[in-house]
Amino acid sequence: MINSQLTIIKSPLLVLSLIVNLSPVWANDPPTDPSLDLDPEIIKESPVLQRWLEKPPNVLKDIRHDPSFRTRFRIGYSQFTSEDVGGLNLGVEDIFIGRTGLTLSGNYQTSFDEVWESGGADLQYYILPLGYYVNVAPVVGYRYVENHDYSTDGVNLGLKIMLPLSRNGAADLSITQSFVSPGGYNEVGRTVFTAGYAVTSDFRVSADFEQQNTREDKESRFGIVLEWMP
Repeated sequence: MINSQLTIIKSPLLVLSLIVNLSPVWANDPPTDPSLDLDPEIIKESPVLQRWLEKPPNVLKDIRHDPSFRTRFRIGYSQFTSEDVGGLNLGVEDIFIGRTGLTLSGNYQTSFDEVWESGGADLQYYILPLGYYVNVAPVVGYRYVENHDYSTDGVNLGLKIMLPLSRNGAADLSITQSFVSPGGYNEVGRTVFTAGYAVTSDFRVSADFEQQNTREDKESRFGIVLEWMP
């Protein structure tokens, strides 16, 4: 009976002793500069790992401000299907204004017989963080459109959806729906679909399809474009 009582008394004392002895271990903060158990050759051959060791990346900041897509300067060939004639396609997409979601784009297309001509410039503001793999941007700008059936110019309003399939411009898809001179008699609805794929770190090949709708007619254009990403 006495032995059992001693055991009961010793047990709390034993637990308390363990807590006191282990508490300094629990209280210690984890080391702020842990060493990596890596072969020095691995570190030497990895520029990315060297940068991360020197300055750990702020992933959340990169997602918000580091774009998944890049500025593209474009030159290529267009086929105007309704006129069955070729033409020239020039432009620039997404010149970033500061470290914000605001970008500037502009383009010009003309047929070789000068029957079909279109050009303009737009501002886009990407609503979601630039590092996302999907983004949406309202579009506002100016555009003129002319062919042998009609001619119009004015404000261009619309919406753009951007799908960067791979970071740094390696591949992406985009679709833009806009209206030139919306509400007017000569209003033109424009739907533009673009797909691009990088062949080197600085150059891509892209294809775009454009449909223009007016009250009287429909026009379409297909283009193959070489893009340079500075």
